[in-house]
Amino acid sequence: MSANENKDQFRPENHANDNFLLTTVVGSYPKPKWLNRAKELYQDENHGFDEDDYQEAKDDAARLITNEHERAGLDVVVDGEMRRNEMVEFFAHRIEGYEFNGPVKVWGHNYFDKPSVVSEVEYDESWLVDEYKFTASATDRPVKVPITGPYTLASWAFNEAYEDDAELAYALADLVNEEIEKLVDAGARYIQIDEPALATTPDDHAIVGEALEHIVADIDDDVRIGLHVCYGDYSRIYPEILEFPVDEFDLELANGDYEQLDVFKDPEFTADLALGVTDVHVAEVESVEQIEENIKKGLEVVPPEQLVVSPDCGVKLLPREVAYGKMENMVKAARNVEADLDEGNIDIERGAPTPADD
Repeated sequence: MSANENKDQFRPENHANDNFLLTTVVGSYPKPKWLNRAKELYQDENHGFDEDDYQEAKDDAARLITNEHERAGLDVVVDGEMRRNEMVEFFAHRIEGYEFNGPVKVWGHNYFDKPSVVSEVEYDESWLVDEYKFTASATDRPVKVPITGPYTLASWAFNEAYEDDAELAYALADLVNEEIEKLVDAGARYIQIDEPALATTPDDHAIVGEALEHIVADIDDDVRIGLHVCYGDYSRIYPEILEFPVDEFDLELANGDYEQLDVFKDPEFTADLALGVTDVHVAEVESVEQIEENIKKGLEVVPPEQLVVSPDCGVKLLPREVAYGKMENMVKAARNVEADLDEGNIDIERGAPTPADD
């Protein structure tokens, strides 16, 4: 019933309701405790737990979490990023031009292994194709691939090789484009670019927009490209972000009790909205009824055919049973709202926003 073919390609066959609110996750998920123990054994030079053993453990964890997402009922699944340690470090280890000189203190007693870009960045070998192929083989559901965006990869590193971070971001964007082309060749149809740094330095939205143009160059329009931006003051990047060449914006709003929701009501939100409907900073599972109310907040901004439902951000810091409970209740809530929409029980007026071009 929807004209949004890019989103509806992920609609399950025999979906129970006429309306379809795509349910997915942002990416990260709590690692099983035994995977962390396996990593410790692998890093212990005095232990015989070798690379093959550690690889097997990561495969098992990826399969386990993918199946956990299936059990929760998600329409599009992720492997929970079981093979990744940190969102910049993982990619920096795979890009020629980065080097590591030790961790830096970021806050309190927390440290970040901040890399340096010491020479021209180059694409050596695929970063995520094997990960995607493995996950896709472990499920019959569509798989989303999260990739840390070039602006964040540039901003959260020491730049010792490029004139400024913009030039570095554009060079990295070309590498991301190359990786997406390989992922698409492998069958991927849903890519999410993670740019948390955008919300911390919103005046640089023009750099992110230009980098996204590099990223989507020659990528087919039916490949879904999402942009995840968490935290920050969204009023400083909206409506400028509507000019970005992406199909979906994945935004963190539940944590702020939707105080920033009005930002997106005018001018008209023309892309798809992936609305955060569960708070990843609260280690309690929201009720189905509460999440239903959160989903309805999204319907104040976009019609159902443009609405996607997800957590605010990655859930890796939550207890695993809490993360699962949030996913399960989120899917139940989405299906309930769909049914209510089908029956005409939801009537939300979105007003008459100003067209974005005005």
